[in-house]
Amino acid sequence: MQLISKTNIDFLKYRKIAVIFSALLILASIGSLVTKGLNFGLDFTGGTSVEVQYGQSADLIDIRKQLDDANFKGAVVQNFGTSQDVKIRIPDQEFIPGDKVGSEVIKLLQANDSSVIEKYKGYVGPVVGEELKEQGALAMLVALICIMIYVALRFEWKFSLGSVAALAHDVMLTLGFFSITQMEFDLTVLAALLAVIGYSLNDTIVVFDRIRENFLKLRKGTAKEIINTSLNQTLARTLMTSLTTLLVLFALFVFGGETIHAFSAALIVGVFIGTYSSIYVASIVALALGVKKEDLMPPEIEKEGQEFDMP
Repeated sequence: MQLISKTNIDFLKYRKIAVIFSALLILASIGSLVTKGLNFGLDFTGGTSVEVQYGQSADLIDIRKQLDDANFKGAVVQNFGTSQDVKIRIPDQEFIPGDKVGSEVIKLLQANDSSVIEKYKGYVGPVVGEELKEQGALAMLVALICIMIYVALRFEWKFSLGSVAALAHDVMLTLGFFSITQMEFDLTVLAALLAVIGYSLNDTIVVFDRIRENFLKLRKGTAKEIINTSLNQTLARTLMTSLTTLLVLFALFVFGGETIHAFSAALIVGVFIGTYSSIYVASIVALALGVKKEDLMPPEIEKEGQEFDMP
């Protein structure tokens, strides 16, 4: 069953509007990152994470009050999994060493409710948090460089720059979303960003493959016409892949609980932006760099004895 029939949309007719739209979003993202920054989680800032289970539904308001009364400031208390499971994240406190906070919190909760069972307790020091931040940024940079080399080898350098521009665009806008909303940015969100890079690249490669095929197959037509034809031919695949992926991600966002809330939010935003960028960023950059049929023609191989066949 084909849900989307053949289309003939002049995508590149709106490329100037798309460039302005993307530029405004990038400026807003950079502005927010400079002025507000990201709301880094304990993975990056350092602190203690505690998971406990109650014998009955946990009263989060009462737990927050217990922690506040005991002078544990800045604690984030939320359910995960079921209403009996509680996750508590606490930044380093001045009155107690960081590696002792988890034990003291569990003692406090068990003193107020004997049904409390410890499920997990972990501490991340500030130095480790800084290292994770640096290594995360390095992982993203290495991923982009490897992708640029791969696309340059498989296609052509103009496509390579187009794909990297699209990926950088996707990462920047997703970071901007987290900065503007001040949702917590932790290691799961960093993993989601790397997944967004992979998703967006896959979509871009499909479009580039069709562009290369059409450049070699269609004898007539300008670069703009061939790119437009290729975008129309891959549109159904692009939309169906994005829609089915988004259905799963929205289910995770709604029913997955607080633990993966930011992770699924990052993927939802990334899939929306990645779908848009595979149509309106990667192709436009390649077109602006002057990609043409000759760039994609295989090099001629000189046959042995060819000079004797010449008239």
